[in-house]
Amino acid sequence: MVSNGETSERAMLLAEYAQIKDEQRARIGFRDNLLYVTLAAVTALTAVALQTKHPQLLLALPVVCIVLGWTYLVNDEKISAIGRYIRTELAGQLASGTSTGAPAFGWETFHRSDTKRVSRKVIQTIVDLTAFLFTPFSALVAFWCSSTDSALLTTGSILEAVMLGGLGVQFLRYAER
Repeated sequence: MVSNGETSERAMLLAEYAQIKDEQRARIGFRDNLLYVTLAAVTALTAVALQTKHPQLLLALPVVCIVLGWTYLVNDEKISAIGRYIRTELAGQLASGTSTGAPAFGWETFHRSDTKRVSRKVIQTIVDLTAFLFTPFSALVAFWCSSTDSALLTTGSILEAVMLGGLGVQFLRYAER
């Protein structure tokens, strides 16, 4: 027989699950839209730099990609953390309160056991690095290949390259193996 205390605890855990799944869904939508925003920003900045023949405008691209890339990475990590929390904490707490001890929220584990998951994660990491690291780095190379006499802009571009390298390291560190 289930007591009222167990029923209310179970209801509380299910309410927590619903709340954090809503947060996870919102973060997924926001994160995925950041790729489109990045593509639009890259296209716009590149077009303006080419049309105006001012290669120094390309220096805005790394800054935009660093900010958007870091925001993407932070949201991606929170999405993964929510999934881990559900699999390791909530599912265990709900399973311990059932007579069968069966795992709760099976989808949270099941979808991770797909045989193509590793290749999808690798491809996604390549896409992320291309959008947020390689594309803005190519803008820096284009800037460096243009004739510029500004030591300040050159120094700024080197700083941007270092920051892009740091962002790339973070993407690789956070990529799930």
